[in-house]
Parts: sequence; C-alpha cells; structure tokens
Amino acid sequence: MGCLGNILWFLCGGAISGLSWCLAGCLWCITIVGIPVGMQCFKFAGLSFFPFGKEVAYGGGACSFLLNVVWLIVSGLPLALEHAALGAVLCVTIIGIPFGLQHFKLAKLALMPFGAVVY
Repeated sequence: MGCLGNILWFLCGGAISGLSWCLAGCLWCITIVGIPVGMQCFKFAGLSFFPFGKEVAYGGGACSFLLNVVWLIVSGLPLALEHAALGAVLCVTIIGIPFGLQHFKLAKLALMPFGAVVY
C-alpha cells in the first residue's frame, strides 16, 4: 500500500513539494557555509518525493537548536506554510486525508529539520 501511496503522491503534487525542498537546498549551497544545510534539504527532498512508509524521529542538542532557529528564519517558515496549506486543502475530502497527514508531517519537519532522523 505504501508503494501505491508513494506513486499517487508523486503524481499528484509530491513532485512539486520535493522540488521546493531542492530549491531551498540549492539556495543554501550557494555559500560555502550553507552547504551542510543544503545537504540536509536534499535529504528531506527525497522524503518529500516519497513519504509513505517512512517515519521521522526528532532529537538533537544545542547545535541542532541553533541551526533550527536560523533555518526557521531563512527558509523554514515558507516551506512549513506551503505544506500546512496543502495539507489543509487535502484533508477536506476523505480520500485526501492520508495525503494531508503526510503534508502535516513534512510541515513539522520544515520547522525543525536539524536533529531529525528519517527511518
């Protein structure tokens, strides 16, 4: 069921949300200092392309907290708002609820990506 969900997700909007994570990663990789942040964006772009069957665990320490604050100010808020809005629109129908829940998972990840582990 996860494979079918991932295929439908990718065809019906997952490609666009994944590309937005790739765009954020490319913008962060322009500077040398932002390359680790950009690499994290590319890792989460893969999750955004195919989110079904994957879970996110949050953790981290003080360094992750500081990076999350900088991330939230620069890139995190637009990505989180995008995912939250799409999730709300998809949850209007019964068929769209699983897809909306995946967008809410990605919205939380967009707010706090550092210290998060995808498995």
